Amino acid sequence: MSQALDTLRHEHDAILSTLKILRCMAERALQGNADAGDIAALLGFLQEFVDKCHHGKEEGLLFPALQRVGLAHQGELVGELIAEHEQGRALVGVLRQASTPVLDAEAFAAAARTYAEFLERHIDKENDVLFPQAEQALRADELEALQQAFADFELQVIGQGRHEELHDLLHRWKADYAG
Repeated sequence: MSQALDTLRHEHDAILSTLKILRCMAERALQGNADAGDIAALLGFLQEFVDKCHHGKEEGLLFPALQRVGLAHQGELVGELIAEHEQGRALVGVLRQASTPVLDAEAFAAAARTYAEFLERHIDKENDVLFPQAEQALRADELEALQQAFADFELQVIGQGRHEELHDLLHRWKADYAG
């Protein structure tokens, strides 16, 4: 296993934890017990960590590396995944719309359920199909270069120490919502 793909798998684990928290927030919203600040912060987390950081690494670094070795042309998997990233962005927009300026608990809960189920399927596809193919298609030196590129990307896109801050926020939410 490569460190680069392990990084993405680890991020998938964090995203799956976030989806559990989102579901809990949606349930609390239905019970009239929502925390608007936490909902807004979680939506920011989805945009910054999931989309900007994680999907940014995939779209800007992993997918082009796979295209260079010809893997992207097999079954158009990469194109499908990019389209799913776009769909995920749209679903986060629906979540935001359902939560601001005033929370619509029913709409938020429905959007949360749709987004969580969608992203879980997407993550399964990457973990079970794309990453094993990538590990076979990319040489060890390419995977090592990819890991360094991920670190550089993260520093440029979200800044020094921000990844850790986001994980700390996730741990706080776990204690508050999934504890």
